[in-house]
Amino acid sequence: MKRIRICIAILLIAAFAAGAPGCASSVKAAGLMDSISPNKVAGKQADRAFIANMADFSIELFAKSIEAERNSLVSPLSVVLALAMTANGADNNTLAQMEKLLGGDIPLTELNAYLYSYAGRLPNADKSRLEIANSIWFRGDGNRLQVEAGFLQRNADYYNAAAFRSAFDARTVSDVNNWVKKSTAGMIDKIINEIDDRLMMILINAVMFDAEWQKVYTRESVRAGDFTKINGAVQNVDFMHSTETTYLEDDMATGFIKPYVGGGYSFAALLPNKGVSIGEYIASLTGEGFLHTIGSAQQTTVFASMPKFKYAYEIKMNDALISLGIPDAFSQPKADFSRMGTSADGNLFISLVLHKTFISVDELGTKAGAVTSVSMAGGGMPQEPKIVHLDRPFIYAIIDNATNLPVFIGTLMTV
Repeated sequence: MKRIRICIAILLIAAFAAGAPGCASSVKAAGLMDSISPNKVAGKQADRAFIANMADFSIELFAKSIEAERNSLVSPLSVVLALAMTANGADNNTLAQMEKLLGGDIPLTELNAYLYSYAGRLPNADKSRLEIANSIWFRGDGNRLQVEAGFLQRNADYYNAAAFRSAFDARTVSDVNNWVKKSTAGMIDKIINEIDDRLMMILINAVMFDAEWQKVYTRESVRAGDFTKINGAVQNVDFMHSTETTYLEDDMATGFIKPYVGGGYSFAALLPNKGVSIGEYIASLTGEGFLHTIGSAQQTTVFASMPKFKYAYEIKMNDALISLGIPDAFSQPKADFSRMGTSADGNLFISLVLHKTFISVDELGTKAGAVTSVSMAGGGMPQEPKIVHLDRPFIYAIIDNATNLPVFIGTLMTV
């Protein structure tokens, strides 16, 4: 009799909002953490090596995940957290590939410590909230899956991941989606529609961000204007106008930074120069270049305008991650997740990495990501004001100001 292939689906969620009611039903699945409680572990503060590797991963993932004529948005933070949890169950060549993708030359044991400290120190306040939740769901019918206690312990220690044993039936679908809805403040209400019989485990990360602008837009600052879409068509939309103080410029684009309340996050926008397509600009981006552009921002007057926008995005990341260097994890015969557990049905491998995002940018603030406000005192002679009018496709990011890393990064092709 042929052995049934066993799959691990990794569902990555980056969702953002507050104010949406968290009225999801309670989870009915049996918790697996009764005998496992998080140990106190030593973190590792973000340094140049970690920041450089995270920036490379963020930009490479972004470049592989966008669609040519569609608004796109990914949360590198959500993806790296979910995949790092999964890597804690990997071994041998599968582990080596995942380590290289996620940490460069940083081994997983150190990456766990870095991510523990980095996620733990991200600002979270009333008007600038960033909340992270992790969960792991296991098939609990019979003896088809035996989960390694060490795998659960590592993910409890470093990621505060809850674990649930469930029958992987319709009740499980409801439980998972209720957890997702609650963890994203209702902004994403589901991540799965059904559970295949081959599915053994689901690892989920959820990131919820909601921040108010440091200086909100007034009614008078919102005026209609034309936005040229990626296909060349012109649409009339509402533009928000403001005077900012942080100007961005590199060889191929200009932009600005707009801070959120609290100084922990900022919105950064980059508009490719006329004659430079957004595809050409994205192809030129590197992690080092992104950090340099943000880090070398100029303090000067910027007359800025951008459209109000809101959209959702969904992508299956299998192909992107395979091309980025972890093919073995997706290969049933080659994957080695022996440190995660064993199944009587066959070898464990990743069958699906699904990423969902949502963003809303309006007069009051942003529901969508992590942002950093970088403010520097300027001096000298008055300078001619800069003008950045985001009236055609552009790139934006919500950055953590302490590291300049993008917690979310996306493109706006149409409003």
